[in-house]
Amino acid sequence: MSLLSIRNLRTEFSGPAGIVRAVDGVSLDVAPGEIFGIVGESGCGKSATCRSILRLFGGAPARVAGGQILLDGVGDLAAMPERALAQVRGREVAFIFQDPLTALNPTMRIGRQIAEVILRHRKVSRAEARQAALGLLRDVHVTSPERRLDAYPHELSGGLRQRVVIAMALALRPRLIIADEPTTALDVTVQDQILRLLRERCDSTGTAIILITHDLGVVSQVCDRMAVMYAGRIVETGAVREVLDHPSHPYTRALLAALPGQASRGRDLVPIEGSPPGLIAPPPGCRFAPRCRLAREDCGSGPAPGLLPRPGTAPGHLDACILSEVPDVAS
Repeated sequence: MSLLSIRNLRTEFSGPAGIVRAVDGVSLDVAPGEIFGIVGESGCGKSATCRSILRLFGGAPARVAGGQILLDGVGDLAAMPERALAQVRGREVAFIFQDPLTALNPTMRIGRQIAEVILRHRKVSRAEARQAALGLLRDVHVTSPERRLDAYPHELSGGLRQRVVIAMALALRPRLIIADEPTTALDVTVQDQILRLLRERCDSTGTAIILITHDLGVVSQVCDRMAVMYAGRIVETGAVREVLDHPSHPYTRALLAALPGQASRGRDLVPIEGSPPGLIAPPPGCRFAPRCRLAREDCGSGPAPGLLPRPGTAPGHLDACILSEVPDVAS
């Protein structure tokens, strides 16, 4: 049973040059208690996909142009009026933004910011909300939580600020948390701590997490299933170990071949030549075809291929490539 089912989602941004089709026909499912990773190059549509769930476009000229966003027990978020969707934000689905410093109000103490989330949705006193905020800081392993309640965001390290943002996301016990590149600005040690914290909260509370990242190592470390996005579409999806150990789409294979550290595995690092296509007028057929070393003439014509299973692959492992066999990219 799925907690979240996205079907044929299309999201558009209006720009001076035309309509940018940032998300074009995305479908995915997230189960209760799992961490689902979405990976891809910058501009591939992974953040736009997840911001579409709660319509958090930050004032950008964007709209959900089609499709369904079905949240179990709630309904279609894509068709929901803004007032009703506001009740879903935080309570059912919470969002962890990429930069915790800009996600926090610099003029408010940490304890008050967490308490405000609780007061907005629950009938409790300010004293009770402050105690709940203290408990949340303890839950996310903030050192000296009593002292941190009265600190301002700029007085905390990047790792502590990210823990505060996670505490705010957990405040209303949502069933789904969307984490947009939550470890990008953190050093490796703190990054590992934050990822362990997300995994711990997922396992202990049954909360599902969608983790947006460009780092395949992060996906390998904490995610259960994953989707690889390219130019507004999902090109491969499945269990993490299945996709990373047995990639079937040329783009996924190219990403893995371009990872630093290939030399230590006895393989040459192979860069992906070219750039992703513009999404105002995307090319026909497979959008990766102009950069693909394996592309045939028919790859660049007709409609974009959909996700399908291949013979011999694990259940749920799908890719969007018309080639019957995909040899190794580095070969």
